[in-house]
Amino acid sequence: MSFLNVVLALESFDFDASLHAITAADVERTLSRDEQLDRRDLLHLLAPAAQPYLEEMAQKAHRLTLQHFGKVIGLYAPLYISDYCANSCTYCGFHVGVDFPRTKLTLAEIEQEAAAIAATGIRHILVLTGEAPAQTPLSYLAEAVHRLRAHFSSIALEIFPLDEAEYRILREAGADSLTVYQEVYDRAIYQEVHPAGRKADYVWRVQTPERGARAGFRALNLGPLFGLGQPRREAWLAALHARWLEEEFPDVEVSLSLPRMTKAAGAIAPRSLMSDSEFVQFMLAWRLFMPRLGITISTREAPAFRDRLVQLGATRFSCGSKTGVGGYAVRKQDEAPVQFAVTDNRSVEEVAAMLRRSGYQPIFKDWELV
Repeated sequence: MSFLNVVLALESFDFDASLHAITAADVERTLSRDEQLDRRDLLHLLAPAAQPYLEEMAQKAHRLTLQHFGKVIGLYAPLYISDYCANSCTYCGFHVGVDFPRTKLTLAEIEQEAAAIAATGIRHILVLTGEAPAQTPLSYLAEAVHRLRAHFSSIALEIFPLDEAEYRILREAGADSLTVYQEVYDRAIYQEVHPAGRKADYVWRVQTPERGARAGFRALNLGPLFGLGQPRREAWLAALHARWLEEEFPDVEVSLSLPRMTKAAGAIAPRSLMSDSEFVQFMLAWRLFMPRLGITISTREAPAFRDRLVQLGATRFSCGSKTGVGGYAVRKQDEAPVQFAVTDNRSVEEVAAMLRRSGYQPIFKDWELV
């Protein structure tokens, strides 16, 4: 059994008709439930009919988050080590058709970047590459992870999908978490925006978190890229994916992200837009559907908006982010091509100070690999 089976079974479901048939009474009935919500309840909370109930949803989501996580927000930073990519993702500034000087950090440069990030207090890192195994082979990735262990207590990977045996090698090298964005769950749109390259394989992509869980990663982070598919349907399927993983792999921590497409050189404009109100609604619906779900908010979002999300269910923030290869120390950020534009440019300490003012504790380290 795979989540792919769930996706295929739901393709005949008339999502739009069901969504717009939802009434205020349906939403109220779901909000009154104390037992675990099902996929129909989730649909109620994601529907336009739930918009007038955001305050009630927010209060309930806040209580659930405090119950399961307390008043803490985990902090992490991304580390881009290569922007070589053979894929043709039309929404990405690093796709193979974009003409710019590609960069791959040497192992010494990776350590230089790591030292600069660690100097800010960050101890959780997310390592990113494009999909170009010839330039970033497994041996390079494993050695990079091994060297990063000297600087960080938790190393997450956002790299091209691997098989279970390959993930085990990186797990043994010191990586403990895996981030895999499906980008878009709608299979027709997926094929349209991934016209060529290994990433064009929808099945391989959607089954990647399962391989990571079987390989022993302690945490998985996933989600759609909002701007490609119908936002409410994508939010629904992403949460169903997270629930499926939580039930199938109960020892694995599962989290979701809500990245919105931002401007990137050489990339298409968003096909659909998700408003701030919808962003909040989806986040609240996810929390009510999965009380123990991690929710990650990136620096794609504006500072004032991110600040408001602290008390609405968020559990992890990226901060001090540089989204170009070598952006922390090896190259000046304005010289490094970026995958997407950062909107929240505050430093790690500025984000930590905001959290403290809000009555929350910034967590720089909550895991140690032994």
